[in-house]
Amino acid sequence: MARKTRKSLEFFEENPFDPVNAAIGDAPKPRSDDGKGAVPEKRKAGFYLSARILERFNRNFYELKLQGRPVDNKSALLEAVIDFALDDIERAGDSRILKRLQASAL
Repeated sequence: MARKTRKSLEFFEENPFDPVNAAIGDAPKPRSDDGKGAVPEKRKAGFYLSARILERFNRNFYELKLQGRPVDNKSALLEAVIDFALDDIERAGDSRILKRLQASAL
């Protein structure tokens, strides 16, 4: 009798099996800011941050929340911070980030 081979689970494939959705069913999708119902695709990112940066980020997040600023969650704040940083990098010659990276390389 031929033995069936089983495909192993690929952890980083495009559409991995979600055991939570299988157990409780699909949750209603949140609406986007534009009101058209399209939700931007999000992916989990894995990288390390220094303890100093992480503590500073958390402190600023909670200070914004206490001030009543419209920051939904840490992911939203981080996306805004990265957008600003990438805008700065794209300015090339006037980029504060590129200047800092160049100074730290010396």
